[in-house]
Amino acid sequence: MTARPCLPWPDARLRTPAQPVAAITDEIRAIWADMIDTMEAMPGVGLAAPQIGVMLRLAVVDASDTRGQALRMANPEVLHASVKLRSHEEASPNLPGVSAKIERPRAVTVRFLNAEGETEERDLVGLWATSVQHQIDHLEGRMYFDRLSKLKRDMLLRRARKGAR
Repeated sequence: MTARPCLPWPDARLRTPAQPVAAITDEIRAIWADMIDTMEAMPGVGLAAPQIGVMLRLAVVDASDTRGQALRMANPEVLHASVKLRSHEEASPNLPGVSAKIERPRAVTVRFLNAEGETEERDLVGLWATSVQHQIDHLEGRMYFDRLSKLKRDMLLRRARKGAR
């Protein structure tokens, strides 16, 4: 397959909730393959379809040490999140050159359609949990910096604009 370009912030599609996936088809599998290639080229640990301009509720996550373990998800949703939080430096290829420490639940149970079109539930911890939550935010039209205070968000966006010049 092929790595696709990521939409540059502030493209309006990054603020638009993605549409649910009705069924897992060869077309969906091909999009996932491109998403994995794009994620590996960044390199990153996850990617949501809207980041490459595909407005479907599709995400891939691979937080493994060895890589090649990508979790392909359609219509992912968090069923349960731990009370204990984990802080992690997050970034996005849609807004390169900046990042911020974000606190999210350390563990989540997520339900999604897998590559075979079956509903699957998975317990994820650590970076896997952080990344899947980050991707679900993208599917809802949110960016990681939306979780920052207005002051910190404005500073981050100012830094990003300055870096883009």
